Amino acid sequence: MSVEPRNKCVAIRSPRGGTTTEIDWGDGHKSRYPHEILRGYCPCAGCQGHSGTIRFIPCEGIQLELEDIEVVGNYALRFQWFDGHGTGLYSYRYLRSICQCDECRPVKTDRPEMPRL
Repeated sequence: MSVEPRNKCVAIRSPRGGTTTEIDWGDGHKSRYPHEILRGYCPCAGCQGHSGTIRFIPCEGIQLELEDIEVVGNYALRFQWFDGHGTGLYSYRYLRSICQCDECRPVKTDRPEMPRL
């Protein structure tokens, strides 16, 4: 099965101590994810529950520094945060859907509820 270029991660940059992670996609798009967005939209069941609706979870008081990024197969990333949280698998499709740029999110709202993927 061939992966759509828009959902193919070709490079990841997240400098130690930084507050953003950048991903280059197979279609030439570059996404920049503030760590508050990555952690707030963590897809794990502990953060999101089992309702099927993805919602933003505020990150007040949470350390937003990444310890590690693990590539999972050809389809996802696992972010390990310095506070020990690291159970969410962020599929490339999901990551592309939470890109905050104007091109990906033409109607920008503060922190929208997201539909089930």
